[in-house]
Amino acid sequence: MAAGAAEAAAAAAVVEVGSAGQFEELLRLKAKSLLVVHFWAPWAPQCTQMNDVMAELAKEHPQVSFVKLEAEAVPEVSEKYEISSVPTFLFFKNSQKIDRLDGAHAPELTKKVQRHASSASFPPSANEHLKEDLNLRLKKLTHAAPCMLFMKGTPQEPRCGFSRQMVEILHKHNIQFSSFDIFSDEEVRQGLKTYSNWPTYPQLYVSGELIGGLDIIKELEASEELDTVCPKAPKLEERLKVLTNKASVMLFMKGNKQEAKCGFSKQILEILNTTGVEYETFDILEDEEVRQGLKAYSNWPTYPQLYVKGELVGGLDIVKELKENGELLPILRGEN
Repeated sequence: MAAGAAEAAAAAAVVEVGSAGQFEELLRLKAKSLLVVHFWAPWAPQCTQMNDVMAELAKEHPQVSFVKLEAEAVPEVSEKYEISSVPTFLFFKNSQKIDRLDGAHAPELTKKVQRHASSASFPPSANEHLKEDLNLRLKKLTHAAPCMLFMKGTPQEPRCGFSRQMVEILHKHNIQFSSFDIFSDEEVRQGLKTYSNWPTYPQLYVSGELIGGLDIIKELEASEELDTVCPKAPKLEERLKVLTNKASVMLFMKGNKQEAKCGFSKQILEILNTTGVEYETFDILEDEEVRQGLKAYSNWPTYPQLYVKGELVGGLDIVKELKENGELLPILRGEN
């Protein structure tokens, strides 16, 4: 591709790249600015949605270059950057990859673009300051829960064999842990290796201190020390009591406030949103133990389930009746 053609293409809001040569040329041309590349596929509807999101971001950030590249059409680039699913976003500065986002997460994409765009103009002398900020962020992340697992993927969908084995061991020992998907943040993925002086993933932390990777955890399991090192999960009934009391008004549903995943959950969200009362949600599709356990705990067989101050109000039909009778708002406010 001639340099003039590449420059003309780069002037567009979102550039479509169709070859490895064109991609390398754009990397070179846009070395001094932030370059955001969307690896997408036309058969995936979430990719089309994220292309729309990227087009809006391009209007808001004219100094940032946005590119879409059909992952399967340019396999040499996809393989080079380990693109295993779509949509995936890579962030480049000075022709070097600095961050990554796997999946259709519009809020996270927006946040990353804003963060990297604002740091794009930092002088070299600010590097130490950025390093301090990252270390502070890593300290917070490693202390985010008593037991923190940094892994590839999520406990529900591990994306490497070592991460899968680690999750299986922790579950087998009924160890309560939170996790961080290092594929969702390239800055954390690279920075944590230096911060912990540990070059591989997964990494397990207890009270902010690194315990180690899979081999160490296997050794601790074999020596029967694992149960003394890691905090145990509370019994299910205790956990459900804590969850139902997590907020004054708690809704257990399929999906979350931003995206209901069944019609009944969507309807109850619409009703609650008209009340102006603050509430929190729990996605029962993310936790099979809670999904099944809460049915017995509350003696209520279906979802959604609405709780006020830890007490079950009911499902969609009950909430509809309460709204029609004018009783819903006083109940949500704890007046009844």
